[in-house]
Amino acid sequence: MKKLWGGRFTKSAEQWVDEFGASISFDQELVEEDIQGSLAHVTMLGKCGILLEDEVETIKQGLHVLLEKAKKQELAYTAAYEDIHLNLEKMLIDEIGPVGGKLHTGRSRNDQVATDMHLYLRKHVQEIITLINELQDAIIKQAEVNVETIVPGYTHLQRAQPISFAHHLLAYYWMLERDKERFTESLKRINISPLGAGALAGTTFPIDRHYTAGLLGFEGIYENSIDAVSDRDFIVEFLSNSSMTMMHLSRLCEELILWSSQEFGFVEIDDRFATGSSIMPQKKNPDMAELIRGKTGRVYGNLFGLLTVLKGTPLAYNKDMQEDKEGMFDTAQTLTGSLKIFSGMINTLTVNSEAMSKATKQDFSNATELADYLASKGLPFRDAHEIVGKLVLQCIEKGIFLLDLPLEDYQEASHLFGEDIYKVLDPYNAINRRNIAGGTGFSEIKKVLVNIKNKNK
Repeated sequence: MKKLWGGRFTKSAEQWVDEFGASISFDQELVEEDIQGSLAHVTMLGKCGILLEDEVETIKQGLHVLLEKAKKQELAYTAAYEDIHLNLEKMLIDEIGPVGGKLHTGRSRNDQVATDMHLYLRKHVQEIITLINELQDAIIKQAEVNVETIVPGYTHLQRAQPISFAHHLLAYYWMLERDKERFTESLKRINISPLGAGALAGTTFPIDRHYTAGLLGFEGIYENSIDAVSDRDFIVEFLSNSSMTMMHLSRLCEELILWSSQEFGFVEIDDRFATGSSIMPQKKNPDMAELIRGKTGRVYGNLFGLLTVLKGTPLAYNKDMQEDKEGMFDTAQTLTGSLKIFSGMINTLTVNSEAMSKATKQDFSNATELADYLASKGLPFRDAHEIVGKLVLQCIEKGIFLLDLPLEDYQEASHLFGEDIYKVLDPYNAINRRNIAGGTGFSEIKKVLVNIKNKNK
């Protein structure tokens, strides 16, 4: 089969070599973007008088036919034509005749594929931002009904201080807010056009790059033709931002997995996001959370893979850069799927507030309240810390908790303790007093929720 670029060659590669070098098995994902770019390019060729009006219209009609077939998945691709660009060019020529070959005037596959990927990522990043918003909405809804749900807060996976469950959930809201800001900021670098840069040096044809950029909705063009075809920073940035988001999702997955275990019993994941065992009939496994946790490593791999590909490639385009696409496609698919699953899991999550509250009364997470109590009465905090540490040890030796310790034992440890100490130790009161900005106090959380909702209107 004659290659579209084969004029200089006297020998043809064997089929297995063609298949090894071809990218059509995965870059067909760019079919609609490639046709979109071609429609803008041929429109510009007509405007600039490079092609005749009837040639432009014929090519446009052919491209629209291919676009409709692409949407219906009726196009048949072949590795013999290597990539999405040559496959579509051959299909266009078959559809409308030799005039289809004029479409490639004034451009290269190098700027063509770069344009496709900019269009692809713009679309998917906008979708990801929408999905992050939906997950944040799900978190807000759970937070609103769990402001006064008390749960142990942990450091080092050891119980530390009682907190509001809403406060814990909202920590993830703010992580996602930063993720959303990073993706939004990245659109400035995604939404620029490399089209018309040619292979690396531009073209002698009097094309109008700003015109095609406007037709494609880009905010500007690359000012350097070499940079235009060499730049993959925007993909690396996308993979980096995606890795960060997946890391945040994975952390919440880990907590959902722990909280839904029998040992914790704090939450129950809806049946729609769990699976059973093929041998143990009682099992309910948090498989979707585990999968997202596992897929996080996959997204990290895509980031490091592309960084490694790019680290030794000289300017301008090199065949190595064909390896920029599969990881990008996979990450976009993985992240969008994970965000959709997560919104469902959070929206349908059952919270066992009784188990959470009970846990805060069977630990020493209220010990800091004692130290703060003594410090508020003038005792240096380090001295208060030591006294409370000894009281905790005393309770451990007796097999009781701080709320069970008699008042005389407290007053023997320090004359500063009064009868009000039991109110101070109550987890509800401990949380309710923490109403500093950003704290876990109930009134502070309600204020934050109001601010969030007003900001998002």
